[in-house]
Amino acid sequence: MPTGRQGSIRLFQFKGIHVFLHWSWFVWALYVVQGGGVGKYSSRPWRVIEYLSLFVIVLLHEFGHSLACRQVGGQANQIVLWPLGGVAYVSPPPRAGATLWSIAAGPLVNVVLAPVLYGLLVMSRAFGLAHTHHNVYAWIGAALTIDVFLFVFNMLPIYPLDGGQILRSLLWFALGRGRSLLLATVVGFIGAIGLIAFAIWRQDAWLGVITGFMVLNCWGGLQHARQLLRMAKLPRRDGFACPACRNAPPVGELWKCSNCGQPFDIFENHGACPYCSAQYPILRCLDCGEARSMPEWVTPAAEKTFLRGRP
Repeated sequence: MPTGRQGSIRLFQFKGIHVFLHWSWFVWALYVVQGGGVGKYSSRPWRVIEYLSLFVIVLLHEFGHSLACRQVGGQANQIVLWPLGGVAYVSPPPRAGATLWSIAAGPLVNVVLAPVLYGLLVMSRAFGLAHTHHNVYAWIGAALTIDVFLFVFNMLPIYPLDGGQILRSLLWFALGRGRSLLLATVVGFIGAIGLIAFAIWRQDAWLGVITGFMVLNCWGGLQHARQLLRMAKLPRRDGFACPACRNAPPVGELWKCSNCGQPFDIFENHGACPYCSAQYPILRCLDCGEARSMPEWVTPAAEKTFLRGRP
């Protein structure tokens, strides 16, 4: 999957969410228009309409993620669309429930669309469109097939597909943040191996490329899980808490000065590097990644002590 905006063009902005289109969409468009789509049509313009339907369904799916993430207090300001899916760059609060809703909202969009499209298909058949307006009937059937396929594919328990992230969110309730991600990525590796075998059996190069991206993301998730587990074992500093996730910061020289390159404990010296005196008024949480000012980190019980000790 795309890991950023590289190779993408900006399309528009809606509610502060910037939408980008990956270049591979044009490859897929050529494939669909040349007859590689789902429906069977008598004229090429209907293949273009099918391609646009794929675009709309994927876009609605990704907006489901983004808007749900904002609903629980997270950040979501970018979507990158690519064939067979997209990437909504969401950063929900580091809580199991918030993460679960942010991820599950995407597939729920497909769940809502499916009966609507199926109802249109049944009505079109009842009115005889299958014979009188075959292209319309074929297009509705293709849109339904696309919607169901995207739902089923995304719900595979392979990290970072929605199914893998939903699995991780559910495990989070019982196992915690780090262990849940570790187990989800292990399951993802197993699933990816199965997909690779299936791609080889089908001689499907496109599926092989997609699975390759999944493996890379599984590996990144595994490394992140190990980092989270190491962080969980570190002692925590009293008197401070991240304003976003409420976790106390770890004790140790875990921050690196961008001026002199020396590692140091940013809370030990009230946001100043002890080697070169560089000031860091904005501190980034090592647990959730949020950056806030030093006074926001101070708990009410330690506020007086902190103010007395400031340089």
